[in-house]
This record gives sequence, structure tokens and C-alpha cells, in this order.
Amino acid sequence: MPLKTGKRGQRQGKSILEKGAWHKNWRDNIPVALIFPSLYRVGMSNLGFQLVYDLINRSNGFLCERFFLDGRPGPPRSVESGRLLSEFPLVFFSVSFEQDFPGIVKILTAAAIPLWSRERHDCPVRPGAPLVVGGGVALTLNPEPVADFFDLVVVGEAEDMLAVLLAAAAAVLERGAVRAKILAGLARSPVGFYVPSLYRPFYDDVHHRQRGIEPLSPAIPRRVRRAAVKTREIAGHSVIVTPEAEFSDMFLVELGRGCSRGCRFCAAGFLYRPPRLWNSGAVRRALAERSPDCRRVGLLGMEMARPEVLATIAAELKDSGCALSFSSLRADAIGDEVLSLLRHSGLKAATIAPDGPSERLRRVINKNISREDVLGAAERMAMAGIFNLKLYFMVGLPSESEEDLVEMVALIDEVRQLRLAIGRRRGRLGQLIVNVSTFVPKAMTPFQFHPMAAAGVVEKRLAWLRGQCRGMANVGFRCDGVRQAVFQAVLSRGDRRLAPVLRDYAEGGNFKQLCRRYQVDIADIIYRERQRGEFSPWDIIDHRVGHDYLWAEYRRGLAEKDTESCRPEACRRCGVCKPGKVDGG
Repeated sequence: MPLKTGKRGQRQGKSILEKGAWHKNWRDNIPVALIFPSLYRVGMSNLGFQLVYDLINRSNGFLCERFFLDGRPGPPRSVESGRLLSEFPLVFFSVSFEQDFPGIVKILTAAAIPLWSRERHDCPVRPGAPLVVGGGVALTLNPEPVADFFDLVVVGEAEDMLAVLLAAAAAVLERGAVRAKILAGLARSPVGFYVPSLYRPFYDDVHHRQRGIEPLSPAIPRRVRRAAVKTREIAGHSVIVTPEAEFSDMFLVELGRGCSRGCRFCAAGFLYRPPRLWNSGAVRRALAERSPDCRRVGLLGMEMARPEVLATIAAELKDSGCALSFSSLRADAIGDEVLSLLRHSGLKAATIAPDGPSERLRRVINKNISREDVLGAAERMAMAGIFNLKLYFMVGLPSESEEDLVEMVALIDEVRQLRLAIGRRRGRLGQLIVNVSTFVPKAMTPFQFHPMAAAGVVEKRLAWLRGQCRGMANVGFRCDGVRQAVFQAVLSRGDRRLAPVLRDYAEGGNFKQLCRRYQVDIADIIYRERQRGEFSPWDIIDHRVGHDYLWAEYRRGLAEKDTESCRPEACRRCGVCKPGKVDGG
């Protein structure tokens, strides 16, 4: 097996510096194109994408090369060899964000690959008419808006499914058979493989809402169960490190997968149940894979990690001259061990995510972080020399009122004044950044039933918050566009009728106008409360968490009742684990 190399790759005619890329012989291997339908810098910061890339290249008889959507003219070419996408018989997409759905259309169209799966259905699997496979978080949550583009969707975590998929694809390529044979065989599995062409959605005649989806054969399951990795022996980590990634030259390591907190807006806390911590040996083996000259390590999943595990990892990395970085810190979990890590790493900026503007709303969303938690964390970080702080909030949450936003502004000002006082004593004033996003009710969360706040209401509240923050010294204000939030919400919650909209939108059409043309009712998709027992497009996927549990959590949220973390002693029977078997606490 060839070694991974550190060399310059080619991305649409641009030279890039990478360490750890695979370069395998085309003559002896079946080529697989792995596509991240967004920018290179975003894709190369995605651990799931890198994990699949490495797993395929470690499989005997296969090579994998990467493609990205960087907006350059001409047909897509791979980073590793510069070959055209149309030369690959197997095309795999890794899709983490609904906003990247149009990128799927753009890449297939630019490569002159038939966009619709039905156009490839009767063709042998070959270059020019490849087997088009989708995977990733966004497609596991709800594949339906793009289902008609894919021959197959891998639902859930890829580690245990890739070997089965590659073996089936190799057999079909060797015999020159049509893709229907491989798809029919994989579709019979109750776990992990969804073949959209073998299912038919149906709608009511009154509101034109989807009422269900049925298999076209009794041999395939009515719902496809999400695949989940059971082993704790493998910790995901960076395979390729590059200065052009969003986390420039940083080696990323998973401490675990999922989250035990159960915030009601967060898909990760429900999609990856049960939450799993990788064992310390797996984490240490992952860290050992980094290049000897690597000086920055990022830890993911720190909200579940035990302090003693963090302390051990920190000590080892400190001895090797590495600095640690964290994407976000939980305000009620910043103890002495974490502060010690931050001090030794020379970290100058950090993020705390209260999410809810007020303590009442933090009970609604099950965040359960108090004002004292936020102020205490801000003070301790300032004392540890972290002078720049980002606070992350959401607006448009269920039951939100103007009083909640007034409380948010008061908290921001308290944090500002506290840190200014410490900064003046130490002779250094940092900056406080307030980052506000618009709440999107995501599939597979308790808030999937709740309507999105009206765009006009959200825009007014963001404008008011911007004005309040503008009057505070050393405070910056950032917010996402409401229009983009609406776009994301429609794609998160829509069904197969969005496919022609996405096709035309990728060619430059107006999204709202296209929805009207193809009779896609945006208001019905995102501004209507869904009822208990109502079918949703993503119900074709068995996400393992029970519908009734999500409804009960939704009602508890509206009643401002919290639910304890996902632990054996606090289990409310979401349907994933057997009693007493939750792994992650």
C-alpha cells in the first residue's frame, strides 16, 4: 500500500500545499471520486469527509480522489491527479450542510453527468454514467429534497457501511451489470442503505402535503435505519493538514461523537445517540498520527470529555510542544483543568454559546446555563489571559419575546464591563464579539414540530440588537442573513418536490420564484406547526429516536421544563438505548 504524501496538489489549476494526501496507482485500483459540494477550505476542515477519504484509500483495490466546488470555470478536476470527474465510475458526495444542496447540481452538471438518477437507471456503472452515492449529516437528517439525484444514500455513520458498499460496487463493475442489481441488493438491508428510486412518496389532495412514502417492493424495508458505529476503539482525526483549510494547519481529533446534553434545537444531540466517548487509547493513537512538525491540535467533543482525560491529553501535548484549541466551551464546565489547558496553549480567543437570550429561553431549549455560569466563565477566561471572547446566541426561538432580548443585552453588557475591569488592571483590553444566528427548526429534534419565526420579526429583532450593541464600547456585532436562514429551513424540512427548484436555482434562478413555479409552499414547510403523529419527509429514515419522545420533549420545552443529560440515571427512554446502557455520561 502506498504511503500518504506531503506535496502540492492541484485544485482547478491552483497549486495547494498539503500534508497527508493519498496518491495511488490508477492502473491497479478502482477510482472513487469523493466530492464536498462547497469550498475546499470548508471541506478540508470536515472530519467526516477526511474519514471517508482515508477509509476508501485504505481499502485494497480502490483509490479515492477529492473534488470541491470552488467556482472556477471548466469541468471539475480532482486535487490529487487533476483527472476529470467524468473519468470516475464511482462518485460519492459528502454533504454536511443543506445550503450545499445546489452544489450537488452544479458539480454533476459541470461534469456532464446525468443529473437525475432515473436517467442513469438502465445504464451499466461506468465513467460518464457513474454510481452516484450520497452521505453525510445533511442527507442522514433528511435526504428527500435531493433524493432524485442519487442512486443510493448511505444513512448514518460510514465506518461499518463503506466496506459493504465498495465490495458490491466492485462486483458490479467487474461484471458490467446495470446499477439496478447493486441497488436492489443493498436496499434489502434494513440498516444504512436508502435507494430513493425504490420508494414512492404520496400526498393528500387538500393541502398537497406529503402523507407518507411507500416501498415499491415488499422485499425492502418500509423505513431505513440509521447506521451507528458501536466500537470505541477508533477516534476520527485529520488525515490531511493544509494551511488553506478553515482551521489552518490544525490537526483535529474527535474525543467522542454526539452530545449528552440534549439541547432541543441541536440535531447532533439526537442524531448521534447514544453519545459515545472514544477510549483514551483510541484518542492517543489518533494523536500519534499527526506529523512530527504539527504544533496545533484541535479537540472536538470536549463537552463530554472527562477532566482527567483532558488533563492527560494536555500534559502529553504540552511535552511535545503542541498547543491546544477548542471550537467552543461550555460555560458551566470551565474548571481548573480546562483553564490550565487554555493557559498552557496560549489561546487568546474563545467562544461561549449561551444560545438562549434569557434564562427562561435557556430552559425552553434545555441549555440550562445560568447568568452566573456565563459571567463566571467570562471572568475566569479573562483572568487566564484570554482577552477576546465571542458570545453565541440565537433569535427566533420558540416563545421568544422582547423581554428575553432585553435580558440578553443586559448580560452582554455585564460580560463587557466585567472583562473591561480585568483588562484595565492588566493593561490590555480585548474585544467582545456577539454572534447571533436565526433559529432554524431542524429535522430530528424536538423543535422539528415548531414553526420558524417570521422573517420580518427576526429582521426587526436583529436590527434592534445591532443598535444596542453599537452603543457598547469594545463590542462587535455579527449576524447571519435571515434570507439564508429561510433557505436553509426550506431545504432542511422539504420533500422531493424541491429537486426541480434546486436544479433551476443552481443555474441562477430566484429561489422564491422557483418555489412558486413548481408549487412548493414555503409557508407550509417552515411557518406551520406540525402535529403529533404527522408524517414528515425525513420519516423515511429511522433515526432510532422515537417520535413520541421528540413530541414529549417539544411539549416540555414549551412548558419551560428541563430534561437531564443523556445518562443512565436520567434516561427518559428516547428509544435508542436499552435501560442503563447509555454510553457517554
